[in-house]
Amino acid sequence: MNRKLLAGLMLGVGLSVTPALAADLRIALNSDADVLDPDQSRTFVGRIVYTSLCDKLIDITPDLKMIPQLATAWSWSDDGKTLTMELRQGVTFHDGEPFNAEAVAYNIERSMTLPESKRKSEFASVEKTEVTGEYEIKFHLKNPDATLLAQLADRGGMMISPKAAKAEGVDFGANPICSGPFKFKERVAQDRISLVKFDEYWNADKIHFDSVTFLPIPDTTVRLANLRSGDIDMLERLAATDLSAAKADSKLKVEAATSLGYQGLTLNVGNGERAKTPLGESKLVRQALSLSIDRDALNQVVFEGAFQPGNQQVSPASPWYNKDIPVPARDVEKAKALLKEAGYDRVEIEYSVPNNPVQMQIAQVVQAMAAEANIDIKIVSKEFAKLINDDTSGDFEASQIGWSGRIDPDGNIHAFSVCGAGMNDSGYCNPEIDELLNAARSAPDDASRKALYDKATKILDKDLPIIYFYHVKWIWALSNKIEGFKPYPDGMIRLEDVKFAD
Repeated sequence: MNRKLLAGLMLGVGLSVTPALAADLRIALNSDADVLDPDQSRTFVGRIVYTSLCDKLIDITPDLKMIPQLATAWSWSDDGKTLTMELRQGVTFHDGEPFNAEAVAYNIERSMTLPESKRKSEFASVEKTEVTGEYEIKFHLKNPDATLLAQLADRGGMMISPKAAKAEGVDFGANPICSGPFKFKERVAQDRISLVKFDEYWNADKIHFDSVTFLPIPDTTVRLANLRSGDIDMLERLAATDLSAAKADSKLKVEAATSLGYQGLTLNVGNGERAKTPLGESKLVRQALSLSIDRDALNQVVFEGAFQPGNQQVSPASPWYNKDIPVPARDVEKAKALLKEAGYDRVEIEYSVPNNPVQMQIAQVVQAMAAEANIDIKIVSKEFAKLINDDTSGDFEASQIGWSGRIDPDGNIHAFSVCGAGMNDSGYCNPEIDELLNAARSAPDDASRKALYDKATKILDKDLPIIYFYHVKWIWALSNKIEGFKPYPDGMIRLEDVKFAD
């Protein structure tokens, strides 16, 4: 019996209908999201929630082509310094306020000026916006920016209600109001984020759930057990070690897509007092740590070979990868020699890691490898939200954290490497890197951009503010009662045309 029929029968006999019987989709997340404000947030799971909550100006297809969402068309001036966007009409925010060019102008200004905004570097090229019609806006740039459309296809392009944002200020994330297919209902930290269908959504005919509930369940075994028992309908980031078991379960289906991002270790080299360590002050120590790690073995031990070992901000399969710097082989003796050159016989590192089993296993493997190179690692497990806060404030030495990736290569490197950029938790600052990465944003073609990224990658490979480990494959497991789900390389869960089978 399908859920809608059962709900109807219960109503007929006067019983209340629980959310699960009212087409409530329950999705298990790998961790809890951070603040639900597109300007302030930075977590991957937060972006998953936003995909149901906050529409963007631009979206992407599974093969990474840009398509309209709240913007219906766009064009560039001949000099590449003016972007004109035509906007979708008939769209309202969840509080009933209209979406129009004035709303877009407000959102961009907020992203650029809110003190807590992590989007500032993403819009560094924007001089101003100009409202040229109720549903037309121009972006006037200081210089050509090849990355701007990609930013507008991400958090930078997510539109929030100006009325609500002005009223709530920095606390907007406690009750976010956007224009997506679902509106915010409630949040219980570390327990759930509940959204309900927005009946006035411009594309409502494509939405087939009355609500969607996101449940943070860090333990991969528990997530899969909940899926098998029917307590959840879908989980994101199935553990690679559970892949064969999930595929063998007739009640489940598995979908996968290769990610655009990376996983690795961010090292504090200039973010406050805790950067004053051998690791933070010597690139030779950082190079020794990198050489102590066998990335292939890490992939085999933790992921049964399912992922791609890496050493750059993009994977070896990417056209933006610098082939002159291949993934290094493990070299314990050279690592020891580098420590000696730096003036140390042994060093100790405090290593922060999210408190889920897979991430802990990665840290333990790295710990064992590093010890053989005279690098002693003390593992400190943290709730993911605390790890993020500590990274931002500089309260760490080394932090095992990754990035979900962006469709433009700039999105994997600029905000993490430029002096003072919004997600540069390492505190790394090198004017030469700033010059190269800023130039890549305005370079006239991909070949020119690639040459600039290659130069930057050579410098970063020596300085190592981030040690890259591997590139994941997004794996979703879901009930076989769900149909219409499409995997995307950005790892997001888009619910248009997704529904429970009749």
